[in-house]
Amino acid sequence: MERSDATVFPNGDIYVGITKGGLPHEKGKYTWSDGTVYDGHWEEGKMSGKGWIIWSSGSSYEGEFSGNYLHGYGAFYGRDGSIYRGSWRMNNKHGIGRKEYHNSDVYDGCWREGVREGSGRYAWSNGNFYIGNWKNGTMCGRGVMKWFNGDIFDGFWLNGLSHGSGCYRFADGSYYFGTWAKGLKDGRGTFYPSGSKLSSLDKCKIDKHQDIMKRILSHRSSVSTDESVRPKVKRSLSEKISASFGKGSGRISQKTALLDGDWILDGSIEMIPEDASCLLSHNSLDVQSNLLDNSTAAYEREYMQGVLIKERLKNVTRLSHPSKQRCKFHVKEVRTTSCMDFFDGRKSYYLMLNLQLGIRYSVGKITPVPIREVRLSDFGERARIKMYFPRKGSRLTPPHYSIDFYWKDYCPMVFRNLRELFKLNAAEYMMSICGDEGLREFSSPGKSGSIFYLSRDDRFVIKTLKKPELKVLLKMLPSYYKHVKDHENTLITKFFGLHRISFSRGKKVRFVVMGNMFCTELHIHRRYDLKGSSHGRFTKKDEIDEGTTLKDLDLKFEFHMDKLLREILFRQLSLDCQFLEGQHIIDYSLLLGLHFRAPEHLLTLLEPPDSMHKPEITATAITDGETSQGDIAIPPRGLLLVTHEPSSASDEPGPHIRGNTLKAYSVGDREVDLLLPGTGRLRVQLGVNMPAEATHKVKQDGTEEEDSPEVELFEVYDVVLYMGIIDILQDYNIKKKLEHGYKSMQIDPMSISAVEPNAYSKRFIGFLQKVFPAEP
Repeated sequence: MERSDATVFPNGDIYVGITKGGLPHEKGKYTWSDGTVYDGHWEEGKMSGKGWIIWSSGSSYEGEFSGNYLHGYGAFYGRDGSIYRGSWRMNNKHGIGRKEYHNSDVYDGCWREGVREGSGRYAWSNGNFYIGNWKNGTMCGRGVMKWFNGDIFDGFWLNGLSHGSGCYRFADGSYYFGTWAKGLKDGRGTFYPSGSKLSSLDKCKIDKHQDIMKRILSHRSSVSTDESVRPKVKRSLSEKISASFGKGSGRISQKTALLDGDWILDGSIEMIPEDASCLLSHNSLDVQSNLLDNSTAAYEREYMQGVLIKERLKNVTRLSHPSKQRCKFHVKEVRTTSCMDFFDGRKSYYLMLNLQLGIRYSVGKITPVPIREVRLSDFGERARIKMYFPRKGSRLTPPHYSIDFYWKDYCPMVFRNLRELFKLNAAEYMMSICGDEGLREFSSPGKSGSIFYLSRDDRFVIKTLKKPELKVLLKMLPSYYKHVKDHENTLITKFFGLHRISFSRGKKVRFVVMGNMFCTELHIHRRYDLKGSSHGRFTKKDEIDEGTTLKDLDLKFEFHMDKLLREILFRQLSLDCQFLEGQHIIDYSLLLGLHFRAPEHLLTLLEPPDSMHKPEITATAITDGETSQGDIAIPPRGLLLVTHEPSSASDEPGPHIRGNTLKAYSVGDREVDLLLPGTGRLRVQLGVNMPAEATHKVKQDGTEEEDSPEVELFEVYDVVLYMGIIDILQDYNIKKKLEHGYKSMQIDPMSISAVEPNAYSKRFIGFLQKVFPAEP
């Protein structure tokens, strides 16, 4: 090692400091020929350790380096006046940091590979601010937006726009609880004018996380701008980043967030739990406490792409019994007699963790096995993978935070081949179900008492099964495998895996993993479960909300489709019903989802929002009545079939692929895409993205038809349909035969669900032919 006062290199660069083998080492100052200067630590010719650099452009950085990269904690001063203080990895902002933009906007939160990702707070110079989750630099996930005028939106976001359920609190004290799609109100919701009394159900949503919101909206950044305390902040923050992120992990553990609920990193970023109920600010809670009890006015509203199409006055003084029960669910866990009663405390978390561990183990074990055609020995209860998962871990299993359990994976080779048939990648499957974001539970719309989980990307539904249902599935599995192999357009539920979790006390929980038929970027406005029977097949009006699955007698629409699309639909329905009839299955139904395009006479050109778009971020102004964004305007004719173009509508398998692209009569029997303004081209497949016109009969006074001969008016809507056959695990056994005999003595035998398979199939097809009538 030697010391040199100055070393001049042939290219004009100058170095003053300690060298080793002719290269800068330890402490020194290097000046490039273009005027860039670095003064700090070196390691064998590379900037490593602490130092500062000033580029010829005028930008500068002071902090930690590694291998010539900005790596560690440091402060970057841009030539445009922006300042970033926080963590770096390989020249990219990565970890926790604070950026002050040249236009006085400030972001304080998590970064990943140079973009905002994770939890963070963005404050605009005009007074607006957002606290919540980010992805790829845009607001995505749970978050709260507050505008300078006092309006607050708390809910879910996607690509910088409100998307999903949420609550909007207006500055005057009024509220709107509902759903949004791409920044527009879309679907049903409830509007409370200023001074109205909130229903008990909506109060429950507010009260649950009142304390969390008080902390969120009183948020203050702890990353000081005072140069004198910067070294102290740097050391503290670096240590906490290391402890929170782990070596090389580069991001916050979602499991920690789930375990701890809400927590704080460095006192500056408060994590918002993904499963939190609707949150409001402490200001809105003050307003709530002052609401007048003698004012009970509320309005049930329904929107389509931001257009208000229905509104009716609602009295919130008295709640029905079901509404009260739903409210209780938000306050405390409702005691049930489900298969999960044996858990204590964090039962749902334990069961989901067990599922993830088991599926990760099974898929990891079967994937390396060379693909082959299934054999007879691959079917039945004896074809299985079994493993014991002790809490402390074993030679083959990792340690975990659940209780000891036994895992059984039924017919692994069969389901592996089914996933291949459905064009599902093993890595995709595991990441969707077993990734850090985990699963979320949702309530069952049926009477089975089953528990349902939904993957975070909405692609998969996991349902608990009773033992008889498991036996039915195992018995039909060889025929099911052959059917889906022979008919790629089948509408029957996709099965991806069949599993069982057992515990030392003898309790067993059985699961089946299925595809989610409503996994789509379009908002599903209505859901129907259609069996073709009529006895008891209706929903009470006080039980209907945005997520309710309606029944046969609730359906007031007829759907008119392209001639060829309808022909293909009923050809496949007939094949699927023949299969189910051959397996002696009844009680199945068509799950039908509707996405409405706003009717022509209600459409208006949407006004662009106030100027509040800032560099690197999107924020949408939300107003009562119409929520607007500058580049969206719904045309008078919402749906258009065009010739399929593989380059425009990707031929890559989607999350709900059902086979080939369908042909339509209206474009000359050629494969078609659905052109949907604001969304783009969508592949039309059987049960997916199917366009139709929905005709709704109404009385002259505007109310819905109720067997009245005076119906003269028709409302016609453009709709996009999603459908599939579900609940195919009920065979026509002795119990169902007795049910049929008993009910037949009291009511019309053809109005009940429990009829023999041949009659059930014929009635099912006949009912759907009325729902989807042929063109005259």
